[in-house]
Amino acid sequence: MTIAAALLDALAFAARKHRDQRRKDAGASPYINHPIGVAQVLAADGAVTDPTVLVAAILHDTVEDTQTTLAELEQRFGPAVAGLVRELSDDKSLPKAERKRLQVAHAAAASAGARQIKLADKICNVRDITDTPPADWSAERRLAYLDWAAEVVNACRGVNPGLETAFDAVLARARAVVAGAR
Repeated sequence: MTIAAALLDALAFAARKHRDQRRKDAGASPYINHPIGVAQVLAADGAVTDPTVLVAAILHDTVEDTQTTLAELEQRFGPAVAGLVRELSDDKSLPKAERKRLQVAHAAAASAGARQIKLADKICNVRDITDTPPADWSAERRLAYLDWAAEVVNACRGVNPGLETAFDAVLARARAVVAGAR
């Protein structure tokens, strides 16, 4: 399978799996915009060209947020992609605070591919918190998210300077915007 075919297959798969999901922003944008954005940030800001990392970025929330299994991903996209998605998937049976703590704790030991996807994911989330925040999130909640995202990213540093620079820029902008919203 060509790289283009693999990426398009992952996009079609993720679009089907996330078809009824919406983001938390006021406009309830289609969820698929998020994994597409994560892959785009990897390619544009991080100069990532590894098809395994890009495919895993598109699929990174399918196990966590849909009925998709790791076995299904492994069968369709291979063990390397499934392994990256495994590293990135939170255990939804745990309380939210514990999942957030574990993201920070596990980030430094994650593979280079998983850390790059995590960086791109946080870049996208911080942009969303800044530009199209959930309607019910106060400025204090948004600032708390920014602090936590920075902890996760700090644990991922050393893997991709382009992504790290992009995160630092979006975080600085977000802090200024959210502080001004108080």
